[in-house]
Amino acid sequence: MSEATLDGQIAQWRSYVSARPEIAGPAADELEDHLRNHVTDLTSLGLSQHEAFLIAVNRMGSVDSLSREFAREHSERLWKQLVLTDETHPAGDPKSRRDLWAMILCAAAAAIAVKIPAMFGLNFDDDDAFYARNLSLFAMVPLAGYFAWHRRVGPAVLGALAVLFGLGVAAANAYPLAADADTSVLTVLHLPIAMWLVVGVAYAGGDWRSERKRMDFIRFTGEWFVYYVLIALGGGVLTAITIGTFDAIGLDAENFVNDWLLPCGAAGAVIVAAWLVEAKKSVIENIAPVLTRVFTPLFAAVLVAFLAAVIWTTTGIGVDRDVLLFFNAVLIIVLGLLLYTISARPRSQPPGMFDWQQLVLVAAALIIDALVLIEVVNRISEWGASPNRVAALGENIVLLANLAWSAWLFVTFLRRRGPFSLLERWQTNYLVVFAVWAWVVVLAFPPLFDFA
Repeated sequence: MSEATLDGQIAQWRSYVSARPEIAGPAADELEDHLRNHVTDLTSLGLSQHEAFLIAVNRMGSVDSLSREFAREHSERLWKQLVLTDETHPAGDPKSRRDLWAMILCAAAAAIAVKIPAMFGLNFDDDDAFYARNLSLFAMVPLAGYFAWHRRVGPAVLGALAVLFGLGVAAANAYPLAADADTSVLTVLHLPIAMWLVVGVAYAGGDWRSERKRMDFIRFTGEWFVYYVLIALGGGVLTAITIGTFDAIGLDAENFVNDWLLPCGAAGAVIVAAWLVEAKKSVIENIAPVLTRVFTPLFAAVLVAFLAAVIWTTTGIGVDRDVLLFFNAVLIIVLGLLLYTISARPRSQPPGMFDWQQLVLVAAALIIDALVLIEVVNRISEWGASPNRVAALGENIVLLANLAWSAWLFVTFLRRRGPFSLLERWQTNYLVVFAVWAWVVVLAFPPLFDFA
């Protein structure tokens, strides 16, 4: 083997190893140096470069064990990933500076957008219904703009994004929706879902047909949620400190907090969280899968216990609006756990105990969904169709189809009759169904039910 051939094989090995979040930049340099030293030692004993390379790679171990060992030996580097600048992207790097300034501008745009309606006489106290319908637009338009800039999308994609967000603006403001109308509440609940999936188009750089990019967006959604919750917790502490410190000198800061700090901070944090996910993926990719592994068995146990209580007490499930919202929220959380676990799971990993726990979770959620669906159908047949009942009917049918086929694919996988990739493909393709249903509720329900 020539020196050039050896360098080529080492470059391939380094590329493979560097894919691990624990090993990048200087860390990869250090490991490559160890590998070359091994090769040199072995060739000095009379082995060919090819033989020496194979033995050296084998001695260093598999990528998984190598990354775990490296993380143990250099744990401080994992903590340093939380810092806004690191060794692989120094503070002076032009790309890092551009990304930072783009984030700041988009976050500022989101914060300013929240306050623009006040210039036209709309305030939080008297026009809360307007803000409830438009809040997702204030933040998600700048977020989509950030991703459109970051992905360098073309005019066609920008035009599609503009049309979709224009539809959202029209749905939130063009219809004569009363604040307490059922269709107004449905718009408040479904428009953010529709807008978030439009953000997904920008995140994918317009290539929404790509299964890989749709799965990347699912992964991003889970990571973004973790970051946003962390920022919100910090914001809560900041709010309390702000009010407390100014109160100590006799000044009331509550109006400033309620009118400026909370709404502007909440909108701007949407973009900040997205930027952190993009900049520091390796940290949250280590946290979010752990959270799903903790909460999946807990949620499964709670749902199984609930079903046992239903059977024991023979008590049916109530179907008033608050109860429907609660059960739909539970089912959406279950779906979120399922989606993020799928996005974080290696395809080649064989079936294990955690997969059985997921099957129990999905099966329990499927039974609960079926019970709620039966109650909704009974209520519609008895009292007639209303916006809430029809929306609940449609949502539970959408979720039932997703959970039923997911359960079947889990069984197929656990019986080793099909690959895990079928489940992943099913979930990424089903995002289109969620998007279509959200748009139907937002655009079609208000006129269909006379804006009631």
